[in-house]
Amino acid sequence: MADDFILELDNVSKYFGTVIALKDVTLRLRRGEVHCLLGDNGAGKSTLIKTLAGVHPPSTGQYRVDGKALAFRSPREALDMGIATVYQDLALVPLMSVARNFFAGREPVKKLFGLLPVMDMAHANATAVQKLADMGIAVRDASQLVGSMSGGERQCLAIARAIHFGARVLILDEPTAALGVKQSCNVLKLIHTARARGISVIFITHNVHHAYPIADSFTVLNRGQSLGTFAKADISKEAVLEMMAGGSEIQGLFDELEGRAA
Repeated sequence: MADDFILELDNVSKYFGTVIALKDVTLRLRRGEVHCLLGDNGAGKSTLIKTLAGVHPPSTGQYRVDGKALAFRSPREALDMGIATVYQDLALVPLMSVARNFFAGREPVKKLFGLLPVMDMAHANATAVQKLADMGIAVRDASQLVGSMSGGERQCLAIARAIHFGARVLILDEPTAALGVKQSCNVLKLIHTARARGISVIFITHNVHHAYPIADSFTVLNRGQSLGTFAKADISKEAVLEMMAGGSEIQGLFDELEGRAA
């Protein structure tokens, strides 16, 4: 049913002058679902992310949230609707503390001597530690600098921050791209936790081995066009890999290289 979808794109295209970045892309995100958006470099993932996040309005097609057609004029409007995007750069400041990063732009305030508004650091520290613990992230001291955290811990901090401030939809841009195996597993566990709390997730990646265990459904992009959307029960990991790699086209290349080697 249409009511099951929290976010929908219908035949969305995006043009930059004569450049076609996206062409007739359709995507449906169900409530409480992890939907993986897969594609190699240059497939159109970044443009689609920014379209979903309110950075780029669609040139054609329709964008619906909760069944209502919308035209976001800025990322702030998307965020106000509960659509939060965590980009690869994470928008974290390494030389600021965990608590200050967690509340950046939304600082809790108290009055010093009943007059001067200052950030309530005790409240910020306690809240950051508790909210991160709720998501399975152990931080002993929220006054530590973010620069001292691992890449996986930073990813988790950015995701937990978005969830705390009311995200209903999380758009994660290559969250495991630069992480090791253990750190990647921690991020995937956090995605599982978000889904268990009823949050819908769009997980953008080119790594099928990370996507397949956690996803409920997949959309595969190639050169700005969708190759289709598939429920996990309807497609194997090998089939997804083949679609991303170019199918018979890439197999022909491998055959040619093997012939040269022989």
